Amino acid sequence: MTGTPLGSVDDLVARALAVHARTQEARLGSSAGLASAVGSAPTPVRTLIGVAGEPGGGGSAAAASGGEGLTRGGVRAVVAPRAGSPPAGAPPARLDRLDRKGAVDTFDADGYLALLHRLRSRATTVWAPEYVRGVEESIGGAVEVDPSVEVVVSEGNYLLAELAPWPEVRSAFDEVWFVDTPAEQRHRWLVARHVRFGMTPEAAEDWAAGPDEANARLVRATRARADVVVDAGRLWPDA
Repeated sequence: MTGTPLGSVDDLVARALAVHARTQEARLGSSAGLASAVGSAPTPVRTLIGVAGEPGGGGSAAAASGGEGLTRGGVRAVVAPRAGSPPAGAPPARLDRLDRKGAVDTFDADGYLALLHRLRSRATTVWAPEYVRGVEESIGGAVEVDPSVEVVVSEGNYLLAELAPWPEVRSAFDEVWFVDTPAEQRHRWLVARHVRFGMTPEAAEDWAAGPDEANARLVRATRARADVVVDAGRLWPDA
């Protein structure tokens, strides 16, 4: 882990721009010799930035803020997809894991890794899935990532996990950030989200203190493997 924690949207955008500039210079430089040998220009590649964090900790909001800021700054970015969510009708429902929804083994990590490899190249349009809150499932082909997109920002709880194949997922990114959120703030956001999507306040509290907290402990243990930390308390001090 390097650098001062990112504490503003401007920090997120500046870091993303720096990652983009660094990775593009390195990749275009390394491909120039091969391109010259075959007599064609190198195929442009995308910068991939991952955003990890505990359940309800603001990872989706941080990813969206970074992506929107990049686009405003003239670097076209798309946020897609949420890491490894199973497609409609797939586990955890079919594998009887509804009481453990959000656990590391309820995600399609292999499918997500394959999608990241496809997203790296800008040669063709890639249609990525989108996770829909309320429905609690991924809708396939919902997000268009066309060749003009220079940066893809993708978020997920387990991007820094050690259980296979997550280390390969980590390696597929140019950089992975960890959103560090004060426990009370995260718990409040999580309960409010559950209630917003249909739980009673009592059920939301039980789920946040039970399955969500068990998953959060595993995710918290991965923080040190991030390239940089996003300080959610500073990023959203009044939320």
